[in-house]
Amino acid sequence: MGKVIAVTNQKGGVGKTTTSVNLSACLAYEGKKTLLIDCDPQSNATSGLGYDRGDYSLSVYDCLIDPKKTDDAVIKTKYSNLYVLPSSSDLSAAEIELAFEDNRETFLKRVTDKLKKEFDYIIIDAPPALGMITINVMTACDSVLIPIQCEYYALEGLSQLIGTVRKIKKSYNKNIEIEGVLGTMYDGRTNLSIQVLDEVKKFFPDLVYKSIIPRNIKLSEAPSFGMPVIYFDKSCKGTHAYLDLTQEILKKEQLLQLQILINQKKQKQLLRKYGVMLITKME
Repeated sequence: MGKVIAVTNQKGGVGKTTTSVNLSACLAYEGKKTLLIDCDPQSNATSGLGYDRGDYSLSVYDCLIDPKKTDDAVIKTKYSNLYVLPSSSDLSAAEIELAFEDNRETFLKRVTDKLKKEFDYIIIDAPPALGMITINVMTACDSVLIPIQCEYYALEGLSQLIGTVRKIKKSYNKNIEIEGVLGTMYDGRTNLSIQVLDEVKKFFPDLVYKSIIPRNIKLSEAPSFGMPVIYFDKSCKGTHAYLDLTQEILKKEQLLQLQILINQKKQKQLLRKYGVMLITKME
């Protein structure tokens, strides 16, 4: 069963789509069958993989309306292990259309539940606003990855978003967790970038990734060529940063799965121990 990670921030211009595209590409590069779902009506994640609106007939909007169309809507990219469920401007209408539907916050979950069996990872690029689509994204995901630009207002926006995640956890998705906080557009030459990251680590010490995404020309140029940075320039700092992030996420997941196995083993041992004691007492 695949893991669904939503890349989201209510603030735009923080490297959300850049992270969605390049994390997906790096997970695929590491051998994980990965699907990128573009839930932003601007469709930047879709074009970041080289697809224009005329290249496909079905989008995530069609899947929300009719989940049976999901298999036909998913596109296998030219990159090994990497797939995309594209977006379109039609998705803007879904904000209004879903508002009048029953269980309106679960429409995307119907789509991801269908796809989780087929992929190791599903990365969702969420819109930069808290609307019905974003609520659907958070209801459908297992965890939230939060990119923050290393700037003055980052901490305030982060606090608001974590508050939103807590509300979603309480109302719609009890299993949602914070996957991590990612510093983006980092410039080590400026005191501000350093201070912002230090401040975020102070308030959220267990959530901040060691990997930091720097300001990088190749990282900025890659989308205009419709390519993830790892295929645009494998040796640039942006590529190395996203590969480091990918390794952090994979190692974290390995540790989590190991802990689950240990806990299951302990439970079986306790069951055997106290089960025998209970039977003895009954006799």
